Amino acid sequence: MAYFEKQKACNMEIITRINHIGLRVKDFEIARNFYARLGFKYITGPGGPEPVAIVEHPSGVNINFILNADQEDNTNQLMDIATKHTGYTHIALEVTNIETALEQMEQLNIPLSGDLMQHPTGSSFFIRDPDGNVIEFIEYIGLSAFSK
Repeated sequence: MAYFEKQKACNMEIITRINHIGLRVKDFEIARNFYARLGFKYITGPGGPEPVAIVEHPSGVNINFILNADQEDNTNQLMDIATKHTGYTHIALEVTNIETALEQMEQLNIPLSGDLMQHPTGSSFFIRDPDGNVIEFIEYIGLSAFSK
């Protein structure tokens, strides 16, 4: 902790966006097919020393499948156990209409992981991919509720 406390601060305005999300998966074809149902297109792979395959959504969201998961079950170590480890818990995909997104999940036979939620930044729901990774769909209305 002391290392970070002694460092100078800067605003890093050169960061423009998140480039990709890395998801560790067990089976490339299963992951590829699931994300294809959500509109992601296969780009390349698998390749490299830790095999990686890339899919991308027309919106620009890019996912790198890291193909080295070797656990037997789909327990998400950040979400499904009592001990709360540090780390990324989910990705959130912004949608233009939450009701349409819900209808599409039903058409795709993708079960929700909980109910539709209303909160100050919008409406959202969660699903799980075949490896137990958590995906939130959110109709984002902004942070205006926090500026009052």
